[in-house]
This record gives sequence, C-alpha cells and structure tokens, in this order.
Amino acid sequence: MSTSPRLAAVKRDWGHDETGCTTLHIDMDAFFASCEIARHPELKGKPVIIGTGPRSVVSAASYEARPFGVNSAMPTATARRLCPQGIFLPVDMAYYREMSRRVFTVFGEVTDRIERVSVDECYMDVSGALRRWSSPTAIGAWLRNEVARTFGLTCSVGVASNKLVAKLASTNAKPNGMLLIPKARQAEFVQMLPLRSIPGVGPSLGKRLEQWGVTTVAQLAELDERELAQACGSASHARSLYLAARGLDERTVTPYTPEKSIGAERTFDTDATSADDVTSLLLWCADTVASTLRRKGLMARTITVKLRFADLSYSTKSRTLETPVTTASAIYPQSVRLLERMLGMAEGAADHGDTRLPRSVRLAGLSASGLADVATTPVQASFDDLLAEEEVENAGRSPSERSAGSRFPAAHGQSMYGQGTRGQDTHDRDARDQNDGRRHTPPSTSVSGSTSPSRSTSVSMPSSTHGTPNPKRMSQAEKALDSIRQRYGTDAVRLGLRKPHGTHRTGD
Repeated sequence: MSTSPRLAAVKRDWGHDETGCTTLHIDMDAFFASCEIARHPELKGKPVIIGTGPRSVVSAASYEARPFGVNSAMPTATARRLCPQGIFLPVDMAYYREMSRRVFTVFGEVTDRIERVSVDECYMDVSGALRRWSSPTAIGAWLRNEVARTFGLTCSVGVASNKLVAKLASTNAKPNGMLLIPKARQAEFVQMLPLRSIPGVGPSLGKRLEQWGVTTVAQLAELDERELAQACGSASHARSLYLAARGLDERTVTPYTPEKSIGAERTFDTDATSADDVTSLLLWCADTVASTLRRKGLMARTITVKLRFADLSYSTKSRTLETPVTTASAIYPQSVRLLERMLGMAEGAADHGDTRLPRSVRLAGLSASGLADVATTPVQASFDDLLAEEEVENAGRSPSERSAGSRFPAAHGQSMYGQGTRGQDTHDRDARDQNDGRRHTPPSTSVSGSTSPSRSTSVSMPSSTHGTPNPKRMSQAEKALDSIRQRYGTDAVRLGLRKPHGTHRTGD
C-alpha cells in the first residue's frame, strides 16, 4: 500500500513513444486487504482494514476505507475512530506470502529480470522480452489482466526508461491503472510532482530545502550539485537529488539484491517501564533474528537496537563486532548492553529484572546487518572461544590428562597468563571475567517448549565452567531448535537465556 504523494494532473496521456521504456514498476493495489477480499468475496465494496491489536498500526486498507482518511502506518485506534464501520482483520502473513509467490510466478512468465522490492512490488527489465511481446505497455496490460483473471487482484504498472520514473508512474496510476512516461517527457513529468514524491526527501530534508526556497521538484531542478550538497549535507545524496529532479536514475534493475539486514520488533500492549519487559522482548527478537540468519546461511557483524518511546520518538544504537555471529546467545547480551547505553543506564543494570527504566518504552526491536555468507566467510575462533571449548573438553579429566591434551601447554609451572599454578591461573581468569565480562552473564540458559501459555518445560543448555554459554555448544543447541521449528512451527520452542516475561505481542 503506497502512501507516496500523488497528483491527479499527471494521471493523463503523456504520449505513446515507448522507445527505451523497458523498465516496468509493478505495485499490487492495497495488497493485504485485496487478498482478504479475494478469499472473502462478501467483503468486496466494504472498507477493509488490516490490523487489529490495541497498539498496532494499519498494514493495509481497501480503497473504500481511504475516503475516511485511513492509511497504512496509521495507529489502528485512529483508524477505528475515523472509520467505525470498517471491517478490521488480523494480519495473515503466511497467506499474503503465498499469494505473493503465486503472483510473482505470473510475472516470471514474461522475464527473469525481476527485482523484487517487497511481497507486493517489483521492478522488471523487459528489454529481453520484446522479441516475444510487441511493446512494454503490451506486457503491462497482459500482467494486469492475468493477475486479475487468476487471483482476483489488481495491480498498477508504471512504464518508463528508468526505475525512478517507473515507480512514480505506477504510484500515480493507482488504483488499477497503467501510466507510460516517454523518455523525452520524463523531466516534465517529475517536475510536476510534489517535492515529497522524490525518494529520500522526508520531513527533515524537506524543511532544509524549504530554507533554500525549494518547495517543488521544479525548484529543486534549478539547484546545481554544489548547492544541493550544501542544502542536504551529503555529496552522494546531492547527486541522486540532482538526477531525480531531471527524471534521471543511474540504478539498473537487479534481479538479485543481497539482503542488507534482518530484524524483528514488537509493540508492547502497554508501555514497558521495567528492564525485564524490554529484555524479554529483546531475547525473543534475538532468537528470531538468529534463527533467520541460520536458515538463510548468513552471519552478521553489526547489531542494532531500536526503541520507540511513549511520545512516539525513536532511538537506535549499533555495535559492530569483531567476529560475525549467528546465534541468539551471542546477539542477546550485545542487545542488552546497547539498551543500557541508549537509556543512560549503568552497565549490567538491565540484568536485574526489577530495574525501572528511565523512560517508558512503547516498541523495542533489534536487527542484524553487515551480513555475509556462512559458506564463503572464514571466521577465526577468538581466544575466549578456544578457552571455553577446551574447558568443556577437559571436564571430568584428571589434571595429568588435561595437561597432556591441552591446546595451550604450560611449561615448568608457567601459565599463559604469567607465573603461577593452574589453579591460580584459573582464579585470575575468573576474576577478569567478573570485572570485564558482564557481556557473558545472562542469568540462565534454557530451552522452553510449550503447548499452552500456562505450561512450559525448561532444559539446561550447555555452558562453560565459568557459567558462560559455550559458543560451540550453543550453536549446536540452537540448530537443534531450528529443526524442531521446521517440523512443528516457529512457536513450537523458545530459546531461554533468561526467564521470559513481558507483555509484548508475538502475533498479529
């Protein structure tokens, strides 16, 4: 569901010269709501709104709900006030993804040069398909008709010479329309649109440009790149704005776009005021993100925590790790430390569940970025990882067996930490872990599986002799959870590095 500014005056015939216009942007109309209407035909013609939770936002709304002022990203409570006769339905992502898969199968009958942007939107390079099809608009017309005939859904199509103009064209063709912008008229088309139509021009940049006397795309086109760089504070951003104001775009349709980040977030039913509520949600997010990373064969180097406060303001903070990670046991402690820094709390304060937060939190989440392919990314184990692994291997061995099998042999009573006995060495290392290793001290490590909210089973997870989860064992354990989820569903089992609490929603 697009909320980009539209202008009725540009929804007209711009000419029929399709030379060079081989880029299509296809955007499904009110996709989630339309999918619900497709499987419940009795809802046709009624204001259907997707989103039901007391703190949720509107995911999509049918065009019958638009006259009441209902739009996506609007709080559901506001939508209920604006449209009390609306039919509010919960989000069913599994169904929407399946419908998306089927729709994209139809798209694939034209070409494999498809850049998927989301479940309901894509770019298509049809230059290689013109031998079979007479023109780009003929392809757009066939796609619209085939999707409507097969699924009872509508889509809007923009046809242009580049991705920017094709996207703007499809937005202004909605609903259920197609708009061709000839290459010779793309600058004229773009310069008729509101300034906020240009990607990257949000409220903040809009205000800065307004200080330069720029309130329209036509006025934006009057600035050179140097002036734009001064106005927006970024040379690269200035370049993209300079091109966009002239209807130009250097980006090409890329059939495969590597994922940039994987995240999870949830809104609390009531604003969270205790550290226990927020860290419980961060644990769920860490487990969800880590499971997704492993399923996609990826590892992440940067962890970012996001908070939304009671006044609806946002805050984010990130940390880039020395070694990429794939497990919740590695992600979760980092997220808690980031939470503490964001709220100005002492390190370790959030480990105490009864600690009250300096600010009430409405939403919390985390994401993993700096992604790399596990199969092709070499990772060297850290010194701590090797020590932890050796301690697990040495459990139950006699002192002589440990010395003989150690990866780090000590000569003449001298340890790797300096002079002293093995016992003194371990004591010193324990002290160091207590002083600077809080990142390794989740209260407990367990796996919980439950068939009902009131019943759960906890199983102790492998940890090192210092009480720190052993990285190798934790990785194996979390992979075992993946197998359970694959067979019984994502909610069949839960990772418990700590006792879960909180009032966040993990559904809807």
